[in-house]
Amino acid sequence: MKTRKSIAKRFKITKTGKILRRPAGQDHCRAKKTGKKIRKSRKWVAVSKYETKKILKLIH
Repeated sequence: MKTRKSIAKRFKITKTGKILRRPAGQDHCRAKKTGKKIRKSRKWVAVSKYETKKILKLIH
């Protein structure tokens, strides 16, 4: 099966096998969000175990 490039670009796989994603809502309408929310959204977030299986299938 071919790699889904659009998905491969959006996720990172760690050495331990976790899949990380960026939090939603970073592109626009940020003026109304608090600084705390904006700072928190800079970090990568782990994906749930259920979604991990689906994403790995599409990446590999």
